[in-house]
Amino acid sequence: MKKSKLFMIVASLLVLSLSLVACGGEKTDNKETAKEDVKQEETLLVGFDQSFPPMGFKGEDGEFTGFDLEVAKEVADKLGMEMKPVPIDWGAKDAELDTGNINCIWNGFTKTGREDKYTFSKSYMPNRQVIVVKEDSDIKDLNEVEGKILELQTESTADNALKAKEGFAEKLKDVVRVPENMTALNDLEQGSCDAVLMDEVVAKYNIAKGKKLRVLEEPLSDEEFAVGFKLGNEELRDKVDKALMELAEEGKLKEISEKWFQEDITTLK
Repeated sequence: MKKSKLFMIVASLLVLSLSLVACGGEKTDNKETAKEDVKQEETLLVGFDQSFPPMGFKGEDGEFTGFDLEVAKEVADKLGMEMKPVPIDWGAKDAELDTGNINCIWNGFTKTGREDKYTFSKSYMPNRQVIVVKEDSDIKDLNEVEGKILELQTESTADNALKAKEGFAEKLKDVVRVPENMTALNDLEQGSCDAVLMDEVVAKYNIAKGKKLRVLEEPLSDEEFAVGFKLGNEELRDKVDKALMELAEEGKLKEISEKWFQEDITTLK
């Protein structure tokens, strides 16, 4: 009996020690996960379309730049965070946000019509969806786009504006969707399409940079730009809003706007 009792005690101690080792391993994993969570919380992971000048794009030096990225960096500095620009496929932006690869969409992101899909910052800039044609085109107004080939960026608010303009799409010869606005503008210059539907801010920037294009006076829709967060992420939204308002009060937003647009077109004052 004594040997049996001794065996049972030893066996119990062995099971207990194995349990403690297992618990210790679990704690280590939790600590590593916690570290990853803290690291993500300390980083502003900015999702952007890298072919969307002047809001976010790759400069001639190979570095990411643009109005939105510059403002995002100022906001991150105020919050004591690192700003990491993350170029994304615009059509996959929701998946990137859901998986945590990014924690905000900041790239001329239209708030109008998307309010129920994302948590948004305060609007900081107005925008319109406009028709762009060649400088020497015979097209003078929206009616004259009838029977023409129109290009636009897929999964963009240009597409939403097209669908919302009753009867407009049906009068077109064709609607071609491409991955990037710059692709559409290049196609327009080369004659592959007759017109492009896109953000006025981007269109006018490219025209100022030398593209022989012009914007039709009448827009398809009016919009507002804001920073988009995963629906319900009000904590990060509130922090970014506070920093944006401080930058506006300090005149920093105005300064950055004048650098990129030669005037202050921001709306936060």
